[in-house]
Order: sequence, then structure tokens, then C-alpha cells
Amino acid sequence: MVGRLEGQTVLVMSTGMGGPSTAIAVEELKQTGIHTFLRIGTCGGMAEQVIGGDVVIATGAIRQEGTGKEYVPVEFPAIADLSVTNALVQAAKGTGATWHAGVVQCKDSFYGQHSPDRMPVGEDLQRNWRAWIKAGCLASEMESATLYIVAQVLGARAGCVLNVVWNQEREAKGLSNPKVHDTTPAIKTVVEAVRILIKEDC
Repeated sequence: MVGRLEGQTVLVMSTGMGGPSTAIAVEELKQTGIHTFLRIGTCGGMAEQVIGGDVVIATGAIRQEGTGKEYVPVEFPAIADLSVTNALVQAAKGTGATWHAGVVQCKDSFYGQHSPDRMPVGEDLQRNWRAWIKAGCLASEMESATLYIVAQVLGARAGCVLNVVWNQEREAKGLSNPKVHDTTPAIKTVVEAVRILIKEDC
């Protein structure tokens, strides 16, 4: 869907689920002249303070996905563009939503996270999961690392804001754990961030 915001053309589209389809979308959109990518998505909270209904701004992503490895070695970090991140933070402050900014985990397997016990590599998955949490990872999702790596390689800028659906760590600890599927706060954050970026670019 194509629209106008602050006099500029803005495209809204779905990339589908996971890294491969995200990479295709970014590659082909860049060929049409698009230079700034802002992803709106959902995630599951990992850090105890991240609760369903909160907004997470992904400043960087753990590269536990495969697509980005076909662009650059895994040692190359998947990080958001600073100007986009700053605009998202400024926008989030204005929405009244509870928000967090930091590192997220980007994975390829939804069920590897939610059913690790039945996976042959389940022990590795759970060990890494505990390490990510101990290091301060905020949430888990499936597209951000690919978005950041592909945008970096193509010379584009990218950012990502996520609605927290729930937090399995809070549930495991018996803490309150609302399940929220409404992505309105994340959408509002991105719309306002785009306004900010347009004004900065003009």
C-alpha cells in the first residue's frame, strides 16, 4: 500500500515471516529507490521487565538466523541505523507507551524456542537462551537481524519496533503475564518516527 506522509511517499507492505522473505523484500524495494526501512513486528519478551503490551525498539540483534550469513560473516554485528533508532525512541516517548530499547534475539525456528525439549539440539538452544537473557537480551523475534544486515550491505538505513505479545520467562516464574496482540502502539511509534525522519531529511 502506497500513501503520503508529510508530503513524501511512504510504502507499507508485509515481508512475510523470517529472514529469507525479509531479505528478498529489502533487496527488491531498494532497487525501486527506497532507502529507509522501518519494521513493525511482534516479539516475545525475554527480560523480566518486558511485559505484554510494551514496545521494544531493537537497537541490535543476536544473529541466530541463517540468511545474514550469506551476506557477511556472523562476526559482523546486526545493528540498527542510529538516526532511525533515535527517531523511534523520540516517537515512543511521545506515544505514552511503555517502551524499551536494546538487543533482541533473532532466530529462524519458532518451535526451536517454544519446544526445545523435542529438538535434537535442544540443550544447545536452552543454553544459548539462558546466555542471551543473562547478557540483557530484551525479546525474541525472527526478522530484525536480516533486516539490519541486508540494509547495511545495500547502503540503506533500517530500524525495528516490536509489540510484546507475552513473556515466557515471566510465565515460568509465576509473574503477571498479559497477552497482548494489539500492535497499535508500535504502529503509532513508527508513523511518528517517519514524520521525524522526513523533517530531518528535508
